[in-house]
Amino acid sequence: MAQEFTDAIALLKADHRKVEDLFEQFEKARGSAAKQKICHQICVELKIHTAIEEEIFYPALRGKIEDDSLDEAYVEHDGAKVLVNDLEQASPDADFYDAKVKVLSEEIKHHVGEEEMPKEGMFAQARGTDVDLVELRDRMLARKQELMAQAEGAGLPVAKPSAVNLVTA
Repeated sequence: MAQEFTDAIALLKADHRKVEDLFEQFEKARGSAAKQKICHQICVELKIHTAIEEEIFYPALRGKIEDDSLDEAYVEHDGAKVLVNDLEQASPDADFYDAKVKVLSEEIKHHVGEEEMPKEGMFAQARGTDVDLVELRDRMLARKQELMAQAEGAGLPVAKPSAVNLVTA
């Protein structure tokens, strides 16, 4: 399976395309059950993707690419996690459900654009480092398979923000 993706960046880009496709499916979906099923898939994909980036990819790049790029990525992930957790607890008939999915989609589109931007994006910066992107792919793929098995079994835990402090009244 590892050979399917040439390196860590190819793996992450494949994740990006999958989530973009799921957002498109959600927009076309009719009926609560279909929307909930697709939204759940989006949430699972995003939880796994943010985990492998935050646990493996971003730490490997720290000190090798612009710190601002990494710091923004963590904060963008946290914004997405807040919506993911909210959507996982909601029913498709809840107030603002579709709006939250739409905003999540827009946040992800922005984040992907920053990572994939030619020349100065995070992925372009990563290619200019001495980081072994094939070795990273293997570690990320192993962790992704672990998390997918967990998602299918007991389920994934609530996504925990790592850069944003959630203040409760």
